[in-house]
Amino acid sequence: MRVHKLTFAALAVAASLSLTACQNDDDATGQSDPSAASSEASGGGSGSGDAQQGAEGESGGEGTGGQGTAAGSDSGSEGASGSGSGSGENDKTGKCRTDELKFKAMDATIDGDTEGTVAVELTNGGGRECAISGYAGVDLKTNSGTLSAKRSGEPVVPGTLKDGETVAFGIHYPINDSGGSGVRITGLVVTPPDETKSVTLDWPGAATLPVTDGSGSPVKVGPIGSAGQGG
Repeated sequence: MRVHKLTFAALAVAASLSLTACQNDDDATGQSDPSAASSEASGGGSGSGDAQQGAEGESGGEGTGGQGTAAGSDSGSEGASGSGSGSGENDKTGKCRTDELKFKAMDATIDGDTEGTVAVELTNGGGRECAISGYAGVDLKTNSGTLSAKRSGEPVVPGTLKDGETVAFGIHYPINDSGGSGVRITGLVVTPPDETKSVTLDWPGAATLPVTDGSGSPVKVGPIGSAGQGG
């Protein structure tokens, strides 16, 4: 019986020790877990908040950035397209066509000049910007036939005309002070640079030119832009 009592006592002590050990382990675990959970909650809360803010920020950034990118892409696309179109228009501006231009010839002779001057204005009425430069073709209709003007040799300056803008060039001719009837001018024919279609205008200058020996045309034409607007 004593042996059994000792055995039971030993078993009880062992059981007690085992229970105490388990409780200590549980306490240690319980103390460790709350601390870790708190840390995670704090870090997780902060991290979760940061993650949430980051997610919101990223979502907002993506939304804004996405919209911005989309808008930028569209804008860029349009800009590129506009830029491409604009650049193309600037680099490849179509030349001014005869049918797009309005012509006006006026006497621009100044008292005391040794020669007469007629200014021809060309106004862009084509509804678009167009390029124009160089020398226009100029022919005078006379009672003795057609007289073509020679180029003055002045430098050519490239230029463009916006819709509604005007540019002018000058025609210079000798004044008939010979006292004779001279060569009567009946009309002015103008062909814009790089064009083949001409327009016929009334001649606003002196009625006649002096008779020449036929060695060359006494009439000269300046390049586009060589006469001030409005004559």
